[in-house]
Amino acid sequence: MTAAPDTTLDRLSSRIVGRRDSFFADDLAAAAGELSQIIRGSRILFIGGAGSIGFQTLRSVAHFAPKALHVVDHNENGLAELVRALRSAPEPLKVDELLTMPIDYGGDAFRLWLGSQPQSYDYVLNFAALKHVRSEKDPYSILAMLDTNVLKLSRLSRQLARQSSLKRLFCVSTDKAANPSSMMGATKRLMEHAMFSPTLDWPEGLGITSARFANVALSNGSLLQSWENRLALRQPMACPEGCRRFFVALPESGHLCTLAGLLGEAGNIMVPALEPDEHLMLLQDVAGWFLEAQGLSPYYTRDEAEAVSRVEELAAEGKWPVLLTPLDTAGEKPYEEFVGAEESVHPTRFASLRRVPYLPPAAPDSFDALLRQLEGVMASDHGQPLSIADLKDAISSVETGFARTHVVSAKSLDQRI
Repeated sequence: MTAAPDTTLDRLSSRIVGRRDSFFADDLAAAAGELSQIIRGSRILFIGGAGSIGFQTLRSVAHFAPKALHVVDHNENGLAELVRALRSAPEPLKVDELLTMPIDYGGDAFRLWLGSQPQSYDYVLNFAALKHVRSEKDPYSILAMLDTNVLKLSRLSRQLARQSSLKRLFCVSTDKAANPSSMMGATKRLMEHAMFSPTLDWPEGLGITSARFANVALSNGSLLQSWENRLALRQPMACPEGCRRFFVALPESGHLCTLAGLLGEAGNIMVPALEPDEHLMLLQDVAGWFLEAQGLSPYYTRDEAEAVSRVEELAAEGKWPVLLTPLDTAGEKPYEEFVGAEESVHPTRFASLRRVPYLPPAAPDSFDALLRQLEGVMASDHGQPLSIADLKDAISSVETGFARTHVVSAKSLDQRI
């Protein structure tokens, strides 16, 4: 019987998430035989696989010896690092055909390449996303989020219609899609609509699942990765004050997506069975634990000038400045949740996972109308004035609650260190 991948967490990750082994270790071990049966000899396409979560999932899936792993990502450097990491890992790579393609999954090169493949894929796992709340600062960045998170997925449905042996599609979502307060969260909720829309061209009988989950500690672009970078560059750290977040470690994100993507119940959004009383972490505490792992103690301040000017002085005393900032920028949510106001949550056969059945828009035709509107904007051959208010109205035509839950502010994360 095939054993599960190693699920032991490193010391820093373990301190942050509060556990030595992966939250999903028992379920992954119990499902190892089933995963081996469906993955071994299969052909799998990873979209956005060079990102942190995509790579962790790919590494987890590769353990079960697929025949082909094809990875598409516009991040050329990320793909190079992915290959190096896989080839130099202690465990030999159990994949007959590893192919990396530095192309955008929404572009013509991808369309032509996918159409040229002589064999169909068994599974498609999609991790491509624009995922920063800070991108809410202008309408054209929001439009790019809509393009990547929604329109390209709509086009993918047409391209996958010719994949005759395709069994499953998985796209990663975010906790911020539940009662979205940011444009990013709203675009990911629209992504969920695209995934499960009966009017798009997904192959008949295709099993489709998604997953919303917590902050991934030390992932690319994460707050914790920024702390690593700031220490290396001798800069103060920054931390939202009074903010609590759920965390999963990098390997846990791959374990979750492996279970959700390949064994989750079709038509559902999988969420981790994390409990607020036990698993919500105060970010100030996490900053302290992070610095303790570096042999330092935190010096908290709300004065940006002090934080910047005293780095070397405090470092000589074994301390590091941590600037505490108010949670008052556009789109920022003071707490995390995995289930929307009108949604329901149910147990699964996995103790570590719950499922949220997909809930379609209240107005059945609204999502298709939005797609047509956005495609029209993107196809325009001349500059078209856009406003954040216009895009918010367009999104609210589908997600009616967004007009109420959206957090508006003149302040942006780009205005802070």
